[in-house]
Amino acid sequence: MKTDRRSSGNAALDQLLGGGLEVRTITQFYGEPASSKSTLCMIAAVTCLRAGHTVVFIDSEGFSIERFRQIAGTDTEKIADRLFLFEPIDFEQQGIMIAEAEKVLKTHKPGLLVMDSATALYRNDLEKGRDSIQMLTRQMIQLLGYSKRYEIPVIITNQVYMDTIKNTYLGLGGTALEHISKVIIRLEKTARTGFRRARLVKHRSQPEGASFEFEIVEDGIRAQE
Repeated sequence: MKTDRRSSGNAALDQLLGGGLEVRTITQFYGEPASSKSTLCMIAAVTCLRAGHTVVFIDSEGFSIERFRQIAGTDTEKIADRLFLFEPIDFEQQGIMIAEAEKVLKTHKPGLLVMDSATALYRNDLEKGRDSIQMLTRQMIQLLGYSKRYEIPVIITNQVYMDTIKNTYLGLGGTALEHISKVIIRLEKTARTGFRRARLVKHRSQPEGASFEFEIVEDGIRAQE
């Protein structure tokens, strides 16, 4: 059975993903700050909007209208009315807005749901001494339910922490986020300024470890030949 996929908006990323973003599935991007997680989310959102679909975009870190305009270019005004933006200010409100997002999914023609970042507000809760892993798991299960119910891809971004034993960055949320994300891509900074690497960490049909390097440009990213 051929898996239904939607373009991520970048040919090199589509190839890494085996043809694009898989519907009925959560795809996770994780990496250090400024590793281009939000840029990849916006490229995918703009691509979906240009195709005539609605995009639900839940942004817990502050949506950059300027960056959206750079990527959308002359299409900005034409497609902006199909972008439904939710901006929670704390982890509890994040859960409420995820629930509210279904009203948009029910009444419009959804093509994509983005959660950028799934763990920024969760991390703040942990710092307050709260055990929030169960709440995070419930939120992610709800997003997975939307992906299946409305036949759309879901993208989440994830923050990282330094594992001092392994001496490497790992995604927050532990096994909960790892298991619920069927596709995981790690975004890494490279030695060259302005360049990043996208590396496939988890995929059910593509070789793990595959990667490509890209440059951050005004209207998105440019893959290196």
